[in-house]
Amino acid sequence: MTDFALARRNMVDGQLRPNKVTNAALLTAIGELPRERFLPEALRSVAYADDDVPLGGGRYLMEPMVLARLIQTLQPQPGDRCLVVGAGRGYGAALLARLVKTVTAVESDPGLAAAAVQIARDLSIEGIQWISGKLELGGPGSAPYEVVLIEGAVRQVPQAILDQMAEGGRLATIASGAPGAMGVAQMFVKAGGVASARPLFEAGTPLLPGFAPPPRFTF
Repeated sequence: MTDFALARRNMVDGQLRPNKVTNAALLTAIGELPRERFLPEALRSVAYADDDVPLGGGRYLMEPMVLARLIQTLQPQPGDRCLVVGAGRGYGAALLARLVKTVTAVESDPGLAAAAVQIARDLSIEGIQWISGKLELGGPGSAPYEVVLIEGAVRQVPQAILDQMAEGGRLATIASGAPGAMGVAQMFVKAGGVASARPLFEAGTPLLPGFAPPPRFTF
């Protein structure tokens, strides 16, 4: 039987701390939140692997180090309103719920959304508003947001989501590269009504459905 508490400590000490994850509140949240509970039972043994975990339907639980570095870059504060796009089974939203005032979590897959709600209920996680809808539309009803996490890779961030950032707001995601190439983590900051991006680090995160480019026609 897997000792999940030990696996969680090993993940923090072996994957996160050596890779520049230093935020104390975030490390505490990761160390306490049972990541395995956010996976189907058959996949719980790989919950703490240094890799993305497939959830089916082209969706993944993001690699622990990549997710942790994205959240750390966002510098979440206790008074922040947060949007999580592509929330999956709710792990990233659950982490942020421990760090910010409110979380709006958007998920397009009905099965993943239902699982996320049930997991949050089972773990008594509060402060998350769950929205079932198209990922690329974000959560306009609770905007603006000081913190936005897109939990997966995108070709580009839709303007609809950038418009939901508060002035001074931060957005983190992975900009997907060409097929077979590494993507790049990006941080957007809104100043003067304009969201500008800067690169952070390379990451091989899979592309989120709904954010793939339209098909190219050839004649």
